[in-house]
Amino acid sequence: MTKNYNLGKVISTVLMLILGLVFLMPFLWMISASFKPEVDVFKYPIEWIPTNWQIVENYKEVWLGEHSFSLYYWNTIKVTLLTTLVSVIVSSMAAYGFSHVNFKGRNALFVVVLMTFMVPNLSIIVPQFMILKWMNLIDTHLGLILVGSFSALGTFMLRQFFLGIHKELLDAARMDGAGQYKMFTTIALPLVQPALATYAILRFIWTWNDYSNPLVFIRSHHLETVQIGIQKFASESGVYYSLIMAGTVSAIIPLIIIFIIGQKQVIEGIALGGVKG
Repeated sequence: MTKNYNLGKVISTVLMLILGLVFLMPFLWMISASFKPEVDVFKYPIEWIPTNWQIVENYKEVWLGEHSFSLYYWNTIKVTLLTTLVSVIVSSMAAYGFSHVNFKGRNALFVVVLMTFMVPNLSIIVPQFMILKWMNLIDTHLGLILVGSFSALGTFMLRQFFLGIHKELLDAARMDGAGQYKMFTTIALPLVQPALATYAILRFIWTWNDYSNPLVFIRSHHLETVQIGIQKFASESGVYYSLIMAGTVSAIIPLIIIFIIGQKQVIEGIALGGVKG
């Protein structure tokens, strides 16, 4: 019985490894193509390890050429970090209020918040555009940050973790004279830190990869983000796939770094959520 179990485990591990490599092949090809001269990109059979390395030329053109990625990077980092910060603060406060603050109509209001999550993002772009135009925030990073800072999904996800906090802890703090703000900052937030880190990483990735909002709300070249920069670079570079791949690799590096740094927190958050569920 044990031998059969071990054999099955080995077979499933090998199959998962093969499947993982299959999924990684486009990513590996993209990295390989970014290091090649244009004539070698579509050479058959595929040269996974380039024979003619062109790292400096490709990435120099991407970062220091006509469409400098340094500007796009700075804009995206600023928008993404501020959006993530504001979204985590707003979602955590709302989640704590819906889970541990008693007020009239709390459950009904939470249902309304969940209903907004069912509305596709593209269907509310026009109302968002009209509101930002009325506030004179079109073609500004502040408008872009405000659009991405409020998330029904973040509120719902964090609320589930806040509900797992034993009320006895908050009642003891309340008896010691702590108010809602102190209970929120000193007791509730530290207990849901893995969930906060998980949501922060997800919000960072979603904002970094966002294409539709910058496309609609940003008009000026000096305010454009990485995703708009890649699209513009690809359309103006024509068939230079080596340069397009170099730009794409440059765009996903921060996402890989963020996930490597925060993967432990993400795993803890998923495990904690699984225990609660």
